[in-house]
Amino acid sequence: MLQKRLTEAGHTVRWGENGALALALVKERRPDVIISDIEMPEMTGYEFCKAVKTDAALKTIPLILLSTLSDPIDIIRGLDAGADNYVTKPYDPDYLLGRMASLLATPIDSGDDVGSLLEVTLAGQTFRVKAGRQQVLNLLVSTFENAVAKNQELVVANQELSVARDDLQKSNDELTSLNAEVTRINAQMVRDLKAAAKVQRSLLPADDVTIPGSNVAWRYVPCHNLAGDFLNIFPLDDEHAGLFVVDVSGHGVPSSLMAVTVGRFLTPKVSDSSILVRQGADGRVVVTRPAEVATQLNRIFQADEFSGLYFTLLYGVLHLPTGRFDYCSGGHPPLVRIPATGGAVEFHPMESFPIAFVPEVEYEQRSLQLAPGDRLVLYSDGVPEAMNQERNPYGDEAMAACLDRSRGAPLDVCVGGLLEAVEAWCVPNGPLDDVSILSLEWRP
Repeated sequence: MLQKRLTEAGHTVRWGENGALALALVKERRPDVIISDIEMPEMTGYEFCKAVKTDAALKTIPLILLSTLSDPIDIIRGLDAGADNYVTKPYDPDYLLGRMASLLATPIDSGDDVGSLLEVTLAGQTFRVKAGRQQVLNLLVSTFENAVAKNQELVVANQELSVARDDLQKSNDELTSLNAEVTRINAQMVRDLKAAAKVQRSLLPADDVTIPGSNVAWRYVPCHNLAGDFLNIFPLDDEHAGLFVVDVSGHGVPSSLMAVTVGRFLTPKVSDSSILVRQGADGRVVVTRPAEVATQLNRIFQADEFSGLYFTLLYGVLHLPTGRFDYCSGGHPPLVRIPATGGAVEFHPMESFPIAFVPEVEYEQRSLQLAPGDRLVLYSDGVPEAMNQERNPYGDEAMAACLDRSRGAPLDVCVGGLLEAVEAWCVPNGPLDDVSILSLEWRP
């Protein structure tokens, strides 16, 4: 790079990769000026400079050392070696060219008192160096100019630092303003989430829900503020009760919004939106078959219209006088029956597609005859798929064993015990999915 700049300035340049090669070049043909690094292999810049300045035929050649000037003693070493100028790295090429021109304009007199001794004390050390007046003057000027240049760089750096500080202060002010805005938005979002969670809780059974001739218990633990699960149980008319568990895919706001939307259609009150009941021609309430409910929901909700979301559903209608339970599943975990007679806990799976997963599906319906004291358990997949630290699922066998152990306890104790078992299985992280459990005990 230096050779290129010197050539562009009109100089003829020869260069050596180290001091020894450079000394050979100098002796081969005398140059007008020498520029040398200090740190070099084989022969350092100081050694090269001393070799030139102690040669009677070469000592009047101006010699510039390129140095980092990391230590003031470097100047003394350069003075002792006979250097005429210092240029500090990194340097401005134009400044170097200016120093060269100055040295060439004031040639060194061969009769200068090169041999005189100068005693210099620096940093507590005394140095005795040989230097001529012209050499000392040149070195002094170059050192002063370097100091001035570095001071100017420092001034510019301070100005840039001042501007940067002002810019930083401005950025900090903007950041403070943005943080305040983010805090305000977050507070608004928290209020909105709480309001949404309150709306979602309206999809759960009423505190005073009563099903004639039946006991009811349920547990609902969302894994986030807003859940995709919801459940409910309610009378449909004087003889029928409906109960369901819904599990929307995913988590968070989109799943919660879809859950609320689905809940509008699963209301036991006769309305334009409800698909569970309708007004008959004679004015009486007509209860919709569970299979028809699932089929209608699948037509209403399609994944491409709800950002790819779908949901599973287990919906059943209990005929209270007889204990006949008609139910339908849309890709949901199996229905569980706990016989009052003491038999094994029964799983009743149904193979079917989730709702809004495949269009134009006709869902099937099954019936289960309950005996007095039989219990039904509906749940979301957050129960059997709950994982422990080793990522092993809780599973159907553990759930059946838990329900079997508590079959003689009150229904609420049985349901609460299942939730406690799931949470204990997931220690310390807790369930990673919503957990919904709904149970009914038929006692006509």
